[in-house]
Amino acid sequence: MKIGYRTLKTALGASLSILIAQSLGLQFYVSAGILTILSIQVTRKRSLISSLNRIISCLLGFSIGAVFFELLGYNWIAMGLLILVYLPILVRLKAQEGFVTGSVIVLHLYIAQEVGFALFLNEIQIIAIGIGIGLLMNLYMPNNDLRIRELQTKIEENFGRILMEYAIYLRVGESNWDGKEMIETPEMLSQAKGFTIQKLENDFLKQHDTDYYYFEMREKQFDLLERVLPIVSRLHQDVPQGRQLSEFVEELSKHIHPSNTAYVFLDQIALLRTEIKKTELPKTREEFETRASLFYLLNEFEQLLTIKQNYLDELTKKRKKD
Repeated sequence: MKIGYRTLKTALGASLSILIAQSLGLQFYVSAGILTILSIQVTRKRSLISSLNRIISCLLGFSIGAVFFELLGYNWIAMGLLILVYLPILVRLKAQEGFVTGSVIVLHLYIAQEVGFALFLNEIQIIAIGIGIGLLMNLYMPNNDLRIRELQTKIEENFGRILMEYAIYLRVGESNWDGKEMIETPEMLSQAKGFTIQKLENDFLKQHDTDYYYFEMREKQFDLLERVLPIVSRLHQDVPQGRQLSEFVEELSKHIHPSNTAYVFLDQIALLRTEIKKTELPKTREEFETRASLFYLLNEFEQLLTIKQNYLDELTKKRKKD
């Protein structure tokens, strides 16, 4: 059984909240622990938003509850009507996340059978302790930089392997490749983007994260690699142009990394396109179809590199603004 950091924070935070609330002699002190449990989120940003929603819902719940119970009495009819009014208001305020928390405060009113300053002060202290400890626990967030770098390295290795296999197909028309990289890569890209989003939401000062844009760029490139796979696997005719493209793709497979080499390969594509145009025209239908497929692949690989170049250009602009 594995216990994660969030579980540890929840256990410690809830225990601490209950201890403080009980030490102060507050009524319904266990509710402070419930508020802490609900306030601990995956990121600091989500925790802060969640806490604000819960504060709003608690104060609103106390106010509406006081009015309904004093006017209609402390009974189940008043409770039902209160919820019918209370929940739509929270939805309108986009604070419905705090409905359960606010309902706890409402139930305290129902149990106490009275509305007074002492009870109001008691609830304020419970809210402050429960949500405050939750925010305090969420100050610690694990650093995912190492995991992000590991995923980046593995994704780049997979890209290199995929391109190398494409080069083999273009050269000999077959391969014993099992294609597992085509399954692994989208899963790793999704994980990596998730980690970068968490990283961004844990740092209130950062407006954007370069790692997120990097993995978004790789995601677009992978979509293109998936798109050209059927074309590559159907090319079986050995032609000089295919061997030229194979050599280009093999060289490209050895240079998959974050730095800027896209412009070099874009220049090579321009030269390769010019060389292919200078060769003799196809003599048979099969040669014509093969030549058309090769030109299509050349354009797609050019788009692959353009995606990388556009990413680098945008990254340079963002750094200048910063």
